[in-house]
Amino acid sequence: MTDKRREQELSPLEWLRVFEAAGRSGNFTAAAHSLGLTQAAVSQRIRNLEHRLGKDLFKRKPRGVELTLDGEAYLPHVQSALAALARSTADLFSPAVSEITIAAMPSHIELLVLPRLKPFLANHPGLRVTFVSVYRQRDFDDAKADFHLRYGLGNWPGRRADLLHQELLAPAAAPSLLQAEDNWRKGPIIELSGPRSGWRAWSAATGSPAPLRSGLHFDSFDLVLNAAFEGLGAILASLPLCEAALATGRLARLPEPQVAMDEGYWLSWPVERQPLPIHRDLAAWLGAGLT
Repeated sequence: MTDKRREQELSPLEWLRVFEAAGRSGNFTAAAHSLGLTQAAVSQRIRNLEHRLGKDLFKRKPRGVELTLDGEAYLPHVQSALAALARSTADLFSPAVSEITIAAMPSHIELLVLPRLKPFLANHPGLRVTFVSVYRQRDFDDAKADFHLRYGLGNWPGRRADLLHQELLAPAAAPSLLQAEDNWRKGPIIELSGPRSGWRAWSAATGSPAPLRSGLHFDSFDLVLNAAFEGLGAILASLPLCEAALATGRLARLPEPQVAMDEGYWLSWPVERQPLPIHRDLAAWLGAGLT
């Protein structure tokens, strides 16, 4: 195919942008509003595109429009192409990001972010990173930050999310406690209050016997972990949060099965913001293992 023939077959980018907006919203007026055009201009560009393709993309109805079968088949291809173009443009021409803000619970900052932060900063010299501590899940809605590091299912309204680590739970304790106790179930256990699954859920999921007696309760995982370091009892460890402690030997896995939960640790950002290269880099570094 000659270059001239190829140019003749390609539709103008503006027509495709209008088609994508109209197909996504299902309304020419809404598409016009989002693109800063008049409804007549949107309608004309759609007709131009349909004429170029030789196919109707929308069914015109008295109270709106509806994609035809051809329109439904074409829309995801156009959306994918426009998204790829936006990513390439951002990669090549967006100004370097000099500052980012991350909102997260203090234990997640300490246990997930800080052990991985040094190589990330080395790869982004001059980057300023500001952390905003969030103490309750519902307070994330008011947190002013570029990114949220959150625990859950990843389905927060109005936000995109990348899964960093699936939650894995397994019993663990300080090595000193394991040397002193011949059966960890006879000793005290440390529990975490809140929405996370606890010892009973672990026992039900694995079929393993539950511990015999409770000891301490905390409302923060970093306090749970510090209590374990002191040899005060066994904990149901979040393996993503305890990776550094296990690697350094401050904490040791018990000879018990682990269980994978539906929840996980996610990096999220507003749905209307296109990901920049630093977004992908941050997710890659935070999701990387420490070994």
